[in-house]
Amino acid sequence: MNQALKKIIGPRVHPDEWAAHRGRYLLPTALLVLAAVMLLVSIFIPFWHMQLNAPQYPGGLHVTGYVNHLTGDVQEIDSLNHYIGMRKLDEAAQLERSLSVMMITALSLLVLGAVFIHSKWAALLSVPAILFPVGFLADLHLWLSYFGNNLDPTAPLSSSIKPFTPPVLGTGKVGQFETVASAGPGLILAAVASVVILVALWRHRAAYKPLLDKRAQSDSGASPPQKSDVTD
Repeated sequence: MNQALKKIIGPRVHPDEWAAHRGRYLLPTALLVLAAVMLLVSIFIPFWHMQLNAPQYPGGLHVTGYVNHLTGDVQEIDSLNHYIGMRKLDEAAQLERSLSVMMITALSLLVLGAVFIHSKWAALLSVPAILFPVGFLADLHLWLSYFGNNLDPTAPLSSSIKPFTPPVLGTGKVGQFETVASAGPGLILAAVASVVILVALWRHRAAYKPLLDKRAQSDSGASPPQKSDVTD
């Protein structure tokens, strides 16, 4: 096996070592698989919810955002936004929404790939999935900020509204309107998956670093390989 590839993939576990400490090696694998499944499931459930409270709508208007589409009172909110010169909601993050399913699937596959990597490179494969929930909120914040700070000056009520940035999470006010934004179960699930991955990587290091150290000693000739050492 090529030495560079050997270092990336990491050591293989000797059958005797596996039999003696099966749980030690199964736990990080199970956690990584669980996190990958959680990410895939998040595709199909809401990531974000926003309620717009306005005097003419006693029950408020609601928009639910999935990773690739919006549902709810989108047309009604677009009509209200038209008067203050704000763009239609569907014009935001079009590229991100078109690629979202493929991207999250790729993140899940990277996490699954980490199962077969018994070195520090497993963490590198998992980093994009760990950062995904934060990246989603950051991207949403940028779009909301862009829409709220680039109002159409020819809109009927543009002169009465100053540029603003609707909050990604929490409550905000724009004139007589109030917005209440909250994380959806999909985003929460993705965040939990990030935590699960971190725990998995911690257990992964505890399981495989001793094997890496043994192989390094063996390769350097510091000590002869033992029966419980790794196999290539």
